Amino acid sequence: MFTRFEEYAAAAMLGEPDSPPRLDGKLFFSNRWERDVFGLALSLSKAGCFEWEAFRQCLIASIARWEALDCANQPRWDYYERFLEALLSVTESSGTLSRAELERVLAER
Repeated sequence: MFTRFEEYAAAAMLGEPDSPPRLDGKLFFSNRWERDVFGLALSLSKAGCFEWEAFRQCLIASIARWEALDCANQPRWDYYERFLEALLSVTESSGTLSRAELERVLAER
């Protein structure tokens, strides 16, 4: 069940370029890790580790970087790969995790 913060965060993205995939109006996750990383982003922001808008701007930038790649060099589109990239960026820039901690997390992935 979403709290007011989660409702705000999810609704803030509706109709925007960073809007998460939906199926029948509900958030859609193909894999468990996608749901987990979405929940982690919400939890960290709600805990005050970073502002939700700062995360959204990192996500928009991540999507823009993917779109700017030549088609021949573009990896397959995956919203949650961009989402994870944005989460890693905002956690590092906010000081939530150090570069070494991020590298350890990525190695475990």
